[in-house]
Formats: sequence, C-alpha cells, structure tokens
Amino acid sequence: MDNKKRSYGSANTESLVYWSSSFLRQPARVLIVEALPPWWSNTCPVLCDALDNFLSLACSLDGPCRLPHLSLYSLSRQQECLLPFVQVRGNLARLRSCVEELRSIPSEGCSRGTARGGEMLRQVVLDSLQQFKQYMRHIEANSQANSHTCVEVTVVTGRPGRGVVHFLENGLTDADLVPLKRLLVVQLHTEAECGEDAPSPEASRDASEDNLLLVDLQQVDNNVIAVESVLKAWLQEQGGDKEHLHLLLPSPLENHIPMCIKCDKQERLISPALIPLTPHLGVKTESVRDFMSVSKGATNQSQVPQKLRAIKALRADGMCESMLYGLPLVIRPTTCWQLDWDEMENNHNWFHALCHTLQSRDMVLLLQVESTQRSATGGPAVFSHYVLQPSASLSFLLKPVVSRELLLPCTPSLPVQDPTPEAMQVIQGCFTQMDEECVFNPHSLSSNLYPHLRSRGLLSQPRYPYRLQPAIHRQQSQPPEGAKATASRQPRQQPNQARQLGMKSKIKATVSPMPFSCSSSLGLPLAKASRPVLTFQSSGSHQAFVSAHQEQCDDSSIITLEED
Repeated sequence: MDNKKRSYGSANTESLVYWSSSFLRQPARVLIVEALPPWWSNTCPVLCDALDNFLSLACSLDGPCRLPHLSLYSLSRQQECLLPFVQVRGNLARLRSCVEELRSIPSEGCSRGTARGGEMLRQVVLDSLQQFKQYMRHIEANSQANSHTCVEVTVVTGRPGRGVVHFLENGLTDADLVPLKRLLVVQLHTEAECGEDAPSPEASRDASEDNLLLVDLQQVDNNVIAVESVLKAWLQEQGGDKEHLHLLLPSPLENHIPMCIKCDKQERLISPALIPLTPHLGVKTESVRDFMSVSKGATNQSQVPQKLRAIKALRADGMCESMLYGLPLVIRPTTCWQLDWDEMENNHNWFHALCHTLQSRDMVLLLQVESTQRSATGGPAVFSHYVLQPSASLSFLLKPVVSRELLLPCTPSLPVQDPTPEAMQVIQGCFTQMDEECVFNPHSLSSNLYPHLRSRGLLSQPRYPYRLQPAIHRQQSQPPEGAKATASRQPRQQPNQARQLGMKSKIKATVSPMPFSCSSSLGLPLAKASRPVLTFQSSGSHQAFVSAHQEQCDDSSIITLEED
C-alpha cells in the first residue's frame, strides 16, 4: 500500500499524519435535497442541523482532503442550485450560508404530483452532472493538480424511497452518466413510517424490467445522529481500486507458499490530531506534560494538577477497543514529598481500594476533564474524555476515548452461520505452523530499529563543518632567499582587487604551523609532510574529518580553512 507522510502542526499540537494515496481519488459530492411538503416540515430541522455539524467538522480537518468539492441543490416548488461546486476545506462561511438558505425554504404548501416530482428530480441529477463536467474542464484549463474524475450524487428525501429509486432508474436509462460513480437515495423516516414504504403502482408495473442504472437506497431514522453518520461516510476512504492489506499466514501445505487473505482498512474515528482546536487536556498522551496545565510564565512550583471527574462506571466488556485512541498512560498513587505521611497512606489505600473494586466488578471508569477555562475564541470549552482501566499491578491505564463528533460510521456484518468446515480446516492448519505463547514478552520482538538508526546516522550530515580538499604538497619547507626578496618587492593588492578575487574563489585563512609536531620528532623530512585542506560547509563526510583530524601532528603544512 502506497503510503505518504506529511507533518501538520498547530498552536497546540504537532503530529505526523499518515494516510493512503487513495485519498487523492476521493470523488466530488452533489447533495440534492427534496424540500417537498408535507415531508419537509419533519426533515428540515434534522437535515439542516446535521449538515451544519458535519460541515463544521469537514471544513476544519487537517491532513488529506477527504471531501474535495461539494455542490448543493434544493428541489421544492422549483429546482435551484444553492451552491455550485466549491472547495470544502476552509470554506465554512459560504457553506453555512447555504445551509441557512436551505433552512428558510417554506415547509407548507401543496406538493406536486409524484410524476412531476420525479421529472424535476431527473432534471436536477442531469444538471449536476453537466455542472461537474464544466467544472472539470475548468480545472484542466487551469492545470490544477489532484483533479477528480468522478462524482457521487446523494438524494435526501422524506417521501417513500422506493418510488424515488424507481423514477430515477427509469428516467436516467438513456442519459449520459459517464462521470457518475454512485447514485444514492437516502430516505428519512420515523418509526411510524417504517412499513409505509410500498412501491407505487407505476413501480410495481415496471418492476420486472431490467435497468442498466443501479440506484442505491438507504433508509435512516429522522434524527441528527443518523443523518450525520450518512454524511460522515463521505470522509472515509473511497478509493476501492485495490485491496489495502494482505494478511499472510503460514502455509498448511508442504509448498511453503504463505496463505494470503486480502483485506481492506477502514477508519473508525477521525484522529483528534487533525483538529486544529486541541481540547484543554490535549489529544496527546505520550508524556506527563500533556496532563499539566502550565500558564504563560509559570514555573514547576505553580503547576496545577489536571482534574478528571468520573461520570460513569461501565462494564469492561461493553467498552469497544476501537473507541480508544492514542497511547495509554500508567496511573499510580502519588509519592509527592509535600504530603504528610498520614495523607499519603490514606491516598494509597483509597487508590488500592478503587483498583480492587473495579477489578472485582470487571468495570472501568469514564472520566471527563474538569476545565474552568473558556476557549481562545470565547466560545464554549471543549471537553476530553478518558477511560480508566484497572490492572493487576496496583495501577491504572488511562486511555483517551472518542466522542460523538469524531466517530465515523461503521456497520460490521454479523455472521448468519458458522464458517464452512473446509475453511476451518485450512485456517486451523495455518495455526499448527505457528508457535504459541501464554504471555507476551516485548523483549522477544525486534523492530530492526537500531541498525536502521545507525545506517541513517552514517548517511546524515556531520556536526563538524569541515570537508577534506585534495592535498596540497609544498615543494620546499622554506622558500629560498631570492624568492623571499621577490615576494617582498611585489605590491600589495588593492582592496577592490582582493574583493573581486574573493568572489571568484573561497576565502582562505592561513593557520601557523604548530611548534611541536610528530613528524619532526620522528625525523621525517619536512618536504614530504602534507596536510589536506579543510573547508567550511554544511555537508561533507564525517569519516573524512576524522582522517584529517588524525593528521594534525604534521607541522610542515598549512591548514587552509575555506568558507563557502
């Protein structure tokens, strides 16, 4: 799987965000809202609130572009494009104005006939596809990168969804649907309307006809959370070009070819590291600093401990691990020296009793951050939540838990029957090829990190700003007397001339030979001694510097320091 890595930082957090390159193939979105009476009076407040919440999140996300472009249509007494294709990220003000315009559509009046409503819906779908084609030509003309070649259309309605699907399948049979990747009809219904979605007479009459267009139908409850889940599915990876993961198991046969199970990966929640507004407690749990509220100019003596209030006791088997994120922190009773012995002993006993109680009842605690500070924008404060899990070693594990806003839709399919005996035999044969251990020992695992860091350090730039130049040998240890006299009679260079020469070549600083040298003590002839030239620069070889440093006992050469 082709992964990319980029670094995103905000005022409160710096994190490395990883994502798949298939995020670059996220489709553009068209949302068509049927604001037809009498259903609109029930669906309007729910849909608009869900849209407002969803767009507030989608426009503020860092990292990969999960929702590149969005267009919004309304279908009431007339069809209207409330929002042509626009970029979603950083465009919250414009998107919210469209939601308010959608909220202002009257919910009372007479509804047009079903045939007339179906024809209007067909025209809106075709118009949105034509608009997308024009938008794509505009992108190609401006040579903008990451152009999206497909679009998904979602129709939200309050009337029976099967009839809407029927009209779309029949009405769009002969239309040009090349850029359309998917057409989805979302029916918002209440519990009383669950059994009322019967196909219309026209749909029953043509039910046997085969249509080339397949329209998906999704029936959801008419509440904000359910509609948010439909919209948040747009934030999940929509690539689908290839499988994401190959799970290799030891072969149960003698051919030693690993058994491959191909899988897809799906995000369960939005990483809080992608939210610019970090909660007061912080989204990181890597160090104790993430749990200390330090004001500007505060010292270690004035740090105030963070307060976590227990709001619920939960059954341990009722807490799904996919709801947790970040690294766990080990929580132990304090050993602060400022407490007296009695207070410390009572605190230790209470801690032990809490751990024992949760273990004996197989429960965990749900905690909420106690914060008296408001956000920097003056709005309401953001609360973080954590789960406190007991362990057998008289300690707790503190893990961040996701809230409703960051949760992505996930509908795991429950098996209706047991796996086939053939499949069970193959998988059990794979397990016979693996070792079993009762207790996990992390010391038995090696990630090859040390050799990687060593090889990376050898290739990295050295800290010493020198490099070796080709050795310059002096022909004689001392110039003859005639040469000295000639050199003394030569005129000195003018400043301008010296400056011009300095621009053409590197500036050299001559260092006098050391008074004592190893070469003279060893009786070596000074004419044979040489020293390589060292040059100031930002890159070079560390090994070359070491070789030059070993020759520093040579007193008959001149060390030339060159500056880039």
